[in-house]
Amino acid sequence: MPMTVYFHSLGCDKNLVDSEIMLGLLYEVGYKSVSDPRQADMIVVNTCGFIQEAVEEGIEAILELAIYKEEGQCKKLIVTGCMAQRYREEIIKEIPEVDEILGVNDFPKIVGKDIDILDDELYEKRAATMPLHVAYVKISEGCDNHCTYCTIPSIRGSYRSRKFESIIKECARLIKGGAKELILVAQDTALYGTDLYNQPRLHELVEAIAALDNFIWVRIMYAYPEHIYTELIDVIANIDNVCSYLDMPIQHSHDSVIARMGRKNSTSEGLKVLIAQLQEKSIVIRTTLIAGFPGETEEEFEHLYQFVEEMAFNHLGVFTYSQEEGTPAATMEPQIDAEIKKNRQDKLMTLQASIAEKNGQKLIGQVLKIMVDGNVGKSEDPEMEESTIAYIGRSQREAYEIDGSVFFSSQAEWLSGDFVYVKITKAVGYDLYGELTEV
Repeated sequence: MPMTVYFHSLGCDKNLVDSEIMLGLLYEVGYKSVSDPRQADMIVVNTCGFIQEAVEEGIEAILELAIYKEEGQCKKLIVTGCMAQRYREEIIKEIPEVDEILGVNDFPKIVGKDIDILDDELYEKRAATMPLHVAYVKISEGCDNHCTYCTIPSIRGSYRSRKFESIIKECARLIKGGAKELILVAQDTALYGTDLYNQPRLHELVEAIAALDNFIWVRIMYAYPEHIYTELIDVIANIDNVCSYLDMPIQHSHDSVIARMGRKNSTSEGLKVLIAQLQEKSIVIRTTLIAGFPGETEEEFEHLYQFVEEMAFNHLGVFTYSQEEGTPAATMEPQIDAEIKKNRQDKLMTLQASIAEKNGQKLIGQVLKIMVDGNVGKSEDPEMEESTIAYIGRSQREAYEIDGSVFFSSQAEWLSGDFVYVKITKAVGYDLYGELTEV
C-alpha cells in the first residue's frame, strides 16, 4: 500500500511551481496524492509570507489540517514556503503539531535531497496540479529590487536566473504534456539573465519558447517597469504567439511615493512614456497599485487616481499597504489609518470597473481568437437548444484566473486548450460575451 500525501498550496503561482516540484519528488519515492486530508499519511502546507493577511491564512490552514493527526491517519505535518522561512521559530513554539519546517531553499529535503532549488533535476520531476493546457514557468528565484515595503529579498534571497537551456527544456516537456499557454513568472521577469549572462535576456528567452510550437501562447507576468527594454517590447508586439500582454506592477504614480517605495529609476513621467509606448503597439497592460503607503497624502492619492483615469489600464489590482516588520516602510511615519487605506482601495477599484466597462464596449463587434478553458454546463439561454453548452475562455488580452473571461455557447464539443474564434457581442463588468464565428 503506497504512502499518501495531501498538499495545500497557498500564495502566488511561483509557490505553486515549488509545490508541483515537491509533489513530483514525492511521487518518485512512491507517494500517492489524495484529495481528502483524512486519507493522507503526510500533509504538506506550502505557505505564503508576503503580507500579514497571507501569514494569517497560512496559520489558519496549518491549524485546520493539524486536526487530521488525531482525526485521520496523518503521521507527519510539514510546513514549507515563505511563512516557514520567515517565522520558523514562532511556528516551532506556537504550533507543536508541526513535525518539520522546510524553508524556501530547503524544500527538496522533503525527500532527503540537498540540492539547489534551481537544479534541472527538480524541474524534470515536476508534477502538474493545474489544468494541463496552462502551465506556469518560474524563470528565476529571489529579488534584488529591495523595495521598502517588501519582504521577499529577506525571505527568498538575491535574484538568481535559471539557465536558459534548462527553461527551454522544461517548456518543451510542458508542451509535450499538453500545455497550450506557458506563463513566465518570477519576482521580476524583466531582470532575467542579468546575473547569469550580464545582460537582460528575457526577450531571447520568450522568442525561443515561442519558436518551440507555433500553436501555443507565451505570456509574461511581473515585469517591473524600471527594467522593461525596447527589445522585449518588440518581441511582445511582433511575435504572433507571444501574448500582446504585459503584467507590469507600478505600485504608484507620484514621484514622492515612488521614491519612498525605493522604486529606483521609476518616475511618473517615465511611466507615462513607457505606457504610451506599449499602448501604441496595442499591448494590453495589467498593473498593481498600493493604496495608503506610509505618508501618502490626499494630494498624492489624487495624483494616483487621475493617473489611473488617464492611463486607462486594461487590468488593474489594488492592495492596501501592509506594515511588514523588518522592512524600511514599517518605520515610516505617518502610517495611514486602515479605514482610509480601504476607502482609497475601493475608490480606485470603482474607477477601474468603469474603465474596464468602457474598454470592453470598444471590443463589441471584434473577432477574437479564444483559448477554451472549459465549460460551465448547459447554456441557460432559453433560445438555445438543449444540447448547447456554455464555454469559458480567454483571448490574449486576459491572463488565466486573474483577469476577466470570454463566454460563448456551442453545440460542438470543445476541450480545454482548443482555439476558437468568437465575435464579441456584449461586455458586462470585466467579462466579454460572444458568438462562435469563422476567421
